Amino acid sequence: MMKKIKVLIVDDSAIVRKLLTERLSANPNIEVIGSAIDPYAARTIIENNEVDVITLDIELPRMDGLTFLKYLMKYHPLPVIIVSSIVDKDKTTVMEALELGAVDIVPKPGGPFSIEEVIEILTEKILNIKKINYSKLKTFSEKLLNKVDNKDTKKYLTRIETTDKIIAVGASTGGTQALETLFKGFDIDFPPTLAVIHMPENFTYTFAKRLNDICAISIKEAENGEKILHGTVYIAPGGYHMMIKTVGKDKYIKIANGPKVFNQRPAVDVLFNSIAENIGKNAVGVLLTGMGRDGAVGLLNIKNNGGYTVAQDEKTSIVFGMPKEAIELGAAQEILPLPKISGQLKLFLNKARN
Repeated sequence: MMKKIKVLIVDDSAIVRKLLTERLSANPNIEVIGSAIDPYAARTIIENNEVDVITLDIELPRMDGLTFLKYLMKYHPLPVIIVSSIVDKDKTTVMEALELGAVDIVPKPGGPFSIEEVIEILTEKILNIKKINYSKLKTFSEKLLNKVDNKDTKKYLTRIETTDKIIAVGASTGGTQALETLFKGFDIDFPPTLAVIHMPENFTYTFAKRLNDICAISIKEAENGEKILHGTVYIAPGGYHMMIKTVGKDKYIKIANGPKVFNQRPAVDVLFNSIAENIGKNAVGVLLTGMGRDGAVGLLNIKNNGGYTVAQDEKTSIVFGMPKEAIELGAAQEILPLPKISGQLKLFLNKARN
């Protein structure tokens, strides 16, 4: 009888961890020695147990899976099979994972892939792990890492299209009515949304509260350091810039003082540039009515980093300044009348999910 292959499952979903543990353990040649919610928990298990193979999700809390894979292959090379819902949607993910040393890729159950299909494929790949030469794996991983060490490996999830989108919205003159119209069309399961409107200090709290009372989605004034959640719109507080920071899969709001941009604080460009840098392909930028040019360059940066961009059209804009500047820069992939923007976002998000 062959020695059992010891498997560690790394996934932030308790349901997936339980499902994979139960189904893989049913095979007499596989032993699931543990499961971890994130790379830090996985590291502890690896340090204290013999592990033959790891199944690894990409979208994880505290540290994304590809960053963990990079460090794992550098300091403790092990066969890793990526099990993720995004590998069938973005070929970049496959190339990144294989370049970093993953031995194989398997989609998560769901969508076009049934539980039975995934378990059958994953089981076969785990059983084939015994054919891997560990010394060659280590040598191979060292060669790979010499190639990728010079690349920007800070934020893999910005270069990979995931199922977790972030919406960023900017508005100025006419923006109070425009944001009300837009957010009334948002469903309660919409992705986290960060919004900047040129409004004085002490007014944004009341504005956010009023919107929250009349919209289905939750709306609040943003607070420094808070983790952003689905189904919530965060309005930048007057007098302060708003940005986003990422820690693995999790995203947090950063509120800061600083010089005015286009004589504005908060400035749309500050938010949009932060979203472009930190969210990349998973960003959605929406620029609404407003005087001046704030947000135009930021919207272009979102587009250039692989995000999806929308600008309000001239006919429905109170002041066709900011959207006009963005359109002239080629920053807007869609130019839409205000009443149609939320509907277009729903179509885009549904397509991204499916």
